[in-house]
Amino acid sequence: MSKAVVIMSGGQDSTICLHWAMSFYKDVMSVSFDYGQTHNIELLSAREICEMNNIPHEIITVKDVLRSTSPLTDKAQPLETYDNYEQMDEIIGDRVELTFVPMRNAMFLTIGANYALSKNCRTLVTGVCQEDNANYPDCRAEFIASQTATINQALGIQDFKIETPLMMLSKKKSVLLAQTLKGCMESLAFSHTCYAGVFPPCGKCHSCVLRAEGFAQAGVKDPLIERVEQYNNG
Repeated sequence: MSKAVVIMSGGQDSTICLHWAMSFYKDVMSVSFDYGQTHNIELLSAREICEMNNIPHEIITVKDVLRSTSPLTDKAQPLETYDNYEQMDEIIGDRVELTFVPMRNAMFLTIGANYALSKNCRTLVTGVCQEDNANYPDCRAEFIASQTATINQALGIQDFKIETPLMMLSKKKSVLLAQTLKGCMESLAFSHTCYAGVFPPCGKCHSCVLRAEGFAQAGVKDPLIERVEQYNNG
């Protein structure tokens, strides 16, 4: 396998996917999207991680395209916070977590496919994971299968792929995978997961709580938290 484009948010999952792609593909590129997210600090993380690993990286601006009541795109909407994983799991239950931005991943994959083709590449890598308990409908295997079929049909080809190495992995298993990928733990120290868009991370939003639970279950110290401790000790 030769070329792959990684959709890079700057968070934990996309960082692991970047290193996964680097392990399987000779030529890896990365693309991020500035969609007006309130936590756009993640774009700085994406750029820094790509620079650390000598990966070509571009940010595509699609501001004012997506509309939603998600706190990720509307600062007037409150961000749900949780004291621990168990409480979060109970509160969310079977509903979709309020940070869901409708059609975001469909747009990312469509534009990502266009970008990949412009680079003579027919493989996208994305960090969607249906094991997360946010219940996002566009992070499920059936959505990726449908989107893959749509892209191939729209292009009149049959060999465009969307790789989702974390799709069926729990956060614990994704952390264990990260430990096997060269340089991944070092990159994770500079990843940004927090939906509040702050450093040090808030530790209370859905993404922070899920990340903390994954590292705790894996019995591994989060490199980001180690970096925070160094920052606090100044």
